[in-house]
Order: sequence, then C-alpha cells, then structure tokens
Amino acid sequence: MVERLVPDELWELFERVVPPAPARPQGGGRRRYGDREVLAAIIFVATSGCTWKQLPPSFGPSGPTAHRRFSEWSKARVWAKLHRLVLDELGSREQLDWSRCAIDSVNMRAMKGDLTGPNPVDRGKYGSKIHLTTERTGLPLSIGISGANMHDSQGLQPLVRGIPPIRSRRGPRRRKPGKLHGDKGYDYRHLRQWLRSRGITHRLARRGVESSTHVGRHRWVVERSVAWLAGCRRLHRRYERKADHFLAFTSIACTLICYRRLTK
Repeated sequence: MVERLVPDELWELFERVVPPAPARPQGGGRRRYGDREVLAAIIFVATSGCTWKQLPPSFGPSGPTAHRRFSEWSKARVWAKLHRLVLDELGSREQLDWSRCAIDSVNMRAMKGDLTGPNPVDRGKYGSKIHLTTERTGLPLSIGISGANMHDSQGLQPLVRGIPPIRSRRGPRRRKPGKLHGDKGYDYRHLRQWLRSRGITHRLARRGVESSTHVGRHRWVVERSVAWLAGCRRLHRRYERKADHFLAFTSIACTLICYRRLTK
C-alpha cells in the first residue's frame, strides 16, 4: 500500500524537501514513524476523503500521528515546495506548454474558519474558493484559496505573481505565460492593462460580447483541471478550519496531478 501511494520517484522528490526529524537530546520516547509511511497515510486521507480517525491501521502511524506530521509539514511549506519540484522536473523534460495559460476558480462548502465567507451562489452558505492557473495542457502552475464571497477578478494578480520560476530544458527559468485565458469574471480594464504591462497577451472573455454557453476553445482545459481536483475527495467539502491545512490538501492534489503526467 505504501509503495503504491508513494512510488520511488515521488519519494525521492519528497526527500529533497522534507525537513529533518527533530532530535531528542533526552532520549527515550516512542519510535518515530518513517516519513514515507506517514506521507502514504496523508495521501490516502487526501484521495479517499476519510477522516484522520478512519485511517486504516495497515499504514502504521495512527490518525493523530499522521495529522501532527501533516501540520508540521504544512507549516514548513513542504507541499508547495514538492509541487514546485515536480513542476521543475516537468519543465526540464519540456512537458510544460507556456504558450497559453488559463485561470478559473471553484467553490465548495466549508465550516467556519479562516478564509471562508457566504457563497453568493449557494444561498449564502459558508464556503471557500480555490483559484487555479494552469498551463496549456491543464497542469496546475499556481493555486490560492479565499472565501467564497471573494470575486474571481481579485485573484488574478496574486495567481499570476504566484507562478514560480520553473526550470526549462534550455535557457533560464520561466514564470510568465505567453497568453492568459479567462472567463467573464476577469473582464476588467485594469486587469488587461496589468497583464499587458507584464508582456502577457490577455484573452479574457468580454461581458455582453461572447456567449456564456461554453467555456471557450482554449479555456476548457482549466475546467478539466478543476474536475481533476475533484479526484482528491478531501476537496469535495472543506473540513479544515485552518486555511493552511486546506491549502495543503489543494497543493497535494495539484502535485499528484502533475506527478501523473511525469510518469506517463
């Protein structure tokens, strides 16, 4: 089970970003579970959607143990570093297409906590929103979370700035797409001007001009990526009160999406 959830190549990448285990000067105490077993347990929780208490005992570490390690690694930004490392591997193999990128968001219900708000399209029930930028084939480049009442247009600039400098097979690292596609939620003059000032060609749908019956010839890839995120069942509904933990599960889902492309 551990080797299936955490293959050798993924484990080698994870070893490069995981912080070393804290030392115990006084000695004693229980044996610390291996990082690979704990990582497998965390991925199982993320993909199956089960609670920490429902974690099968076959993994070794108990639910509270895996949750504590998950909190430690989230505070150390391990998941964001792992996602960037997988993107670097894809970039070095020329498996990232920077010619066109797309941006979108998705809402889900949530308990009250950090970065939640009344959802205007769900009768004001509390929810959160995942903002996502993908490259041409749908691989996630940058992500962000907010309350469900935050307008999509407010997430464009942080997402574009949040694209990390990714390694290329030839030449310097790259973090700027050639074109950016978005729906009518991003149809604002100041966003077009801002993209133009950064040398990015904007392809944002115009209100009152383009039909809303389809997502467009090039924007559909980000809709597919949102469907891929749904494969991580822990994201079907937000159970984490801490925003850092919810963002961590989102990063894990994006990392698994990119890793599957890496192993094809």
